[in-house]
Amino acid sequence: MAAPFPLLSSKTRKRGAPPNFDGMARAYRWMEYLSFGPVLWRCRTEFLADLAHCRNALVIGDGDGRFTARLLETNAAIKVDAIDASPAMLRALVRRAGKAAGRVRTDVADARDWQPANSETYDLVVTHFFLDCLTTDEVRALAVRIRSASVPDTLWVVSEFALPRSFFGRFVARPLVTALYHAFGLLTGLRVRALPDHATVLTEAGFRIYLSRTRLWGLLVSELWTNS
Repeated sequence: MAAPFPLLSSKTRKRGAPPNFDGMARAYRWMEYLSFGPVLWRCRTEFLADLAHCRNALVIGDGDGRFTARLLETNAAIKVDAIDASPAMLRALVRRAGKAAGRVRTDVADARDWQPANSETYDLVVTHFFLDCLTTDEVRALAVRIRSASVPDTLWVVSEFALPRSFFGRFVARPLVTALYHAFGLLTGLRVRALPDHATVLTEAGFRIYLSRTRLWGLLVSELWTNS
């Protein structure tokens, strides 16, 4: 069956398969609310008001597309390239986009292999709770490719789990993150078992942190990076 929305194309090298989130597409929202309530959503939308001037967004791994739908709703001029290895998640994203789906292009692709088209540039990059599916080296490679497709003053919104250097971080956050990795490993085949050092590699790629917020005593971080 032909896809009901435009597709980008990217070449995929032979490598280990990405985790399979297809089976979670319908229940993703409710699983999130049962585990963390509205806090993850608040992390995603922390800097939404700062994105009003953006026009070309690269959104990677947005799950069922709730953030993309809100971005399209609040910014009537923005166009989105959505990248995800899960066709089911991308279908959910397009459904949520509703009447704004015409401003969305999707690419079923492993972000580890994704390459920007020669003519494509972005002034906004969004990765909400996605970089933790990659190793530090994989984030580094992705950041270099994104930097090459970025215009001056590009913004990169990051929402992620973190391990604060505190009693809470050692005895609550670390065991919780470990348990989440094992759970997602069982449910999706995710092989990564540790949070990547995304801050170091984004800095190496030429980005600098502009704004940062934490929630749940440092377990969750919302960050706004820029290449200016």
